[in-house]
Amino acid sequence: MLKGKTVLVGVSSSIAIFKACELVSQLRQRGATVHVLMTQNATKLVTPLTFHALSGNPVIVDLFEPKEHSIQHVALADQADAFVIAPATANIIAKLANGIADDAVSTTALACRAPLIIAPAMETKMWEHPATQRNIQTLQERGAVIVEPEEGWLSSGKKGKGRLASIDKIIAAVEMALGMKRDLEGWKVLVTSGATREPIDRVRFISNPSSGKMGFAIAQVAKERGADVILVAGHTEVSPPEGIEVVKVKTAREMIEAVMKYAGWFDVLVSAAAIADFTPKQTVEGKIGRGETETLVLELEPTPDLLATVRQRCPTVFLVGFAAEVGEPTQRAIEKLRRKGLNLIVANDVSQPDSGFGVDTNRCIFISADGSIEPLPLLTKREVAERLWDKIKELRNRV
Repeated sequence: MLKGKTVLVGVSSSIAIFKACELVSQLRQRGATVHVLMTQNATKLVTPLTFHALSGNPVIVDLFEPKEHSIQHVALADQADAFVIAPATANIIAKLANGIADDAVSTTALACRAPLIIAPAMETKMWEHPATQRNIQTLQERGAVIVEPEEGWLSSGKKGKGRLASIDKIIAAVEMALGMKRDLEGWKVLVTSGATREPIDRVRFISNPSSGKMGFAIAQVAKERGADVILVAGHTEVSPPEGIEVVKVKTAREMIEAVMKYAGWFDVLVSAAAIADFTPKQTVEGKIGRGETETLVLELEPTPDLLATVRQRCPTVFLVGFAAEVGEPTQRAIEKLRRKGLNLIVANDVSQPDSGFGVDTNRCIFISADGSIEPLPLLTKREVAERLWDKIKELRNRV
């Protein structure tokens, strides 16, 4: 988390500036105090008011109007824990490399002694030009962190290297530059996420409202803290985190088969997926038509139990389960933990509007095999993920 950190975000005039809006939002959501500085040309693409709203702080563009900004940018340079320039054009990179200070971004960067993180965005030929590469090398030699652009479609309609790196990569670079904890290095982690779908016929299925947000947050935080992570995901409503191997599955049986392929590799399994407990005993190959029957009776049978299967075959693996209940979940979660031989279970009442499926927050209870019960306040799912890995680390260190 970036709570208590002050991060400056310098924005220059690349078409990738729209991604900087998400960067500012994400930094703030992770607890950072964010101040945005813009070049004059950048304001022609996105207004300062947008960044004001996203950061919660005034945006600095002109160092001379209003007058207090001429002092404020120096104060911010002193207060900053990190300075991120994203997107960084070839022009701003050249200014930084050569000590030119003729706008709010370059002037503040020259005055700032906090870690400098630069995320370039430009056309491929501009990125590959010897002048740009020489400037990048100069900045790296001075200690700047360069988050290299990615391959992809560019604003010119051509494909090549030059697209702004993902927001997750930029934030990970900020956290590493700040010496954020990498306390899970060497860990091999498998996370399950999303909903399974049990087919009735070719167009109908039994499922649940899981969005995958909780599991994705758990995988993302583990990756950021240094773990090797594999994510096995059913149906999700959001995109998986970048930089993590994702194995897509549909049914509960497929999810178990996918997990067991990695048995012997992972030493921690966090099963945050909403896996169906029952599946139709028979599946119709085609489509059941409305006119074929007045009533439809489904005979269901239990699906294989993922956590019990893993515990049986991998007795030393650290197992974490989730108990999504309707109503007070503690007792049922304790029974599930004991029945399946878990080290830790995360219980929550999904009937609450601010907790559970599809929302960005959760109100959880950590229950450990030693009998300890730790209720958490209402937190974002990322904050829950941070607390969860802290708890897992604490429990594993006791062994």
